[in-house]
Amino acid sequence: MEDSNDAVSVDMETIYLGGKEHHIRTGRGTMSVIVYGDQEKPALITYPDLALNHMSCFQGLFFCPEAASLLLHNFCIYHISPPGHELGAASIHPDEPVPSVDDLADQVIEVLNYFGLGAVMCMGVTAGAYILTLFALKYRERVLGLILISPLCKAPSWSEWLYNKVVSNFLYFYGMCGFVKEYLLQRYFSQEVRGDADVQESDIVQACRKLLDERKSINVLRFLQAINGRPDITEGLRRLKCRTLIFVGDDSPFHSEALYMTSKLDRRYSALVEVQSCGSMVTEEQPHAMLIPMEYFFMGYGLYRPYRFSESPRSPLSPSCISPELLSPESMGLKLKPIKTRVSLQTEKGRER
Repeated sequence: MEDSNDAVSVDMETIYLGGKEHHIRTGRGTMSVIVYGDQEKPALITYPDLALNHMSCFQGLFFCPEAASLLLHNFCIYHISPPGHELGAASIHPDEPVPSVDDLADQVIEVLNYFGLGAVMCMGVTAGAYILTLFALKYRERVLGLILISPLCKAPSWSEWLYNKVVSNFLYFYGMCGFVKEYLLQRYFSQEVRGDADVQESDIVQACRKLLDERKSINVLRFLQAINGRPDITEGLRRLKCRTLIFVGDDSPFHSEALYMTSKLDRRYSALVEVQSCGSMVTEEQPHAMLIPMEYFFMGYGLYRPYRFSESPRSPLSPSCISPELLSPESMGLKLKPIKTRVSLQTEKGRER
């Protein structure tokens, strides 16, 4: 029998060496999907935020050894990139029609059908969280659960709509200029890691800034136009019967939107985790904060990680060791600001029975 530590090293080797890219022709254009792991396992699909792909949106989470081993032990990962957002993507021809958010959600079902996938777990960040929530509303039987990071569910406010129009004009006339990059970095990260006149911006912000330089402005513009034309999907949220786990940083510009969305979901199937001193991209800024809540979430499906890094103080604990105190940062072994959760473990345990 293969040693559990060997299994972990294989999983991490897969992450660091990269997965296999598939270019899938859909009725609404070609999609890039990066596949990591054993395709015999249940599927977890990811969808990033505006101007990002799997490397710039989920790298922090998957480079966290404990989180990567948890996810790869239970799932095969399918990273979907928005059209034209994959690494090395060429500019989309300007004559091609701009997709709607419904078109983007329908592309997801075509990806699932291409790989012969049934019901899947979904993980999305902000704009990507909206697309996957819309997908779950349209194709409820194909979604096992939703993990949403700083999600959207309402139509843009007038101020957001107008500001996105301004950004769209800058993208059209000036490309990925300094103004656009600053707008995007404020969208993703807290002030604490972006830095200021006295404090240098963090490595993750610098790395993201470089990756944004590689994006083709016309491709980002098209995704922004689609998201800026999104309809309000609040009415359908109560009909979602899959479990939903929401993460949001309390410094995220979408913090109030995440709270609003949580209030509209069925409380029997949803939970909210707020991460203090964190922006929208919890996956990059504080990925360790996602670890324990995700393990509890997966246990509701009978999924868990039966081994752990014996040398790591931040390893997920086995089910026999679970107690309510585990949601404190000290018990998780994390040097993080406190994490607040809006669901009790007693409620969660009662739901699992």
